[in-house]
Amino acid sequence: MSGPTGHSGRILTVLHQERSSAGRVGQMLEASGFELDIRRPPLGDVLPETLEEHAGAVIFGGPMSANDGDSYIRDETDWLKVPLSENKPFLGICLGAQMLVNHLGGSVATNEEGLVEIGWYPLRATEAGEALMEWPDMVYHFHREGFSLPSDAVLLATADAYPNQAFRYGENAWAVQFHAELTRVMMHRWAVHGAARFDLPGAQKGNEHLEGRMIWDTHLRSWLTRFLDRVFGDTLQANQEVI
Repeated sequence: MSGPTGHSGRILTVLHQERSSAGRVGQMLEASGFELDIRRPPLGDVLPETLEEHAGAVIFGGPMSANDGDSYIRDETDWLKVPLSENKPFLGICLGAQMLVNHLGGSVATNEEGLVEIGWYPLRATEAGEALMEWPDMVYHFHREGFSLPSDAVLLATADAYPNQAFRYGENAWAVQFHAELTRVMMHRWAVHGAARFDLPGAQKGNEHLEGRMIWDTHLRSWLTRFLDRVFGDTLQANQEVI
């Protein structure tokens, strides 16, 4: 397989529910030759004390809050010292991004007006983000909390209700608030099981989630390919057939 240095490697893949999936992120990493080492801390899985045997790590989202008092939330948040101190590629998605923010001394909170982002919303790259790569105009969200920008982090993308949408910290730590990893099946499942949240302020109805996918997902998927290439190595070649 071809990882960031041309060697084989595993990606520590942290999920938060029994039926959770790494989605397109996992598919693209596996298509490039990486092996996924899947751990589910809420179900008792322990995270490694070092990433010496891993090429990097991804912490995905979940219905819980990064501010919850559960021991696994605290342990995961504290564990982030491992990729940061070892300078290994790390990607936090939604909850994973919020854990990184808490670890770096930032804050995670709801919008002051109580607005959520559940559905498709506009995204604007910052000057630093534009210099890095091309970004999608619309992205898919499913969250009720956002995060502050940690000290020394570089903001890459912004939006209206939640201005901090993506950032880079140091050389190898990345965080995004939105979800580019959803396959078509995953989005259908989220639209069914998350329907109770569609009445929250600012949320979109289920049909808008699926209609928006037909319009904007091709660009979002293309961005994800390039973004994973940036995070985990410029030899990453994702299989464009994954959905």
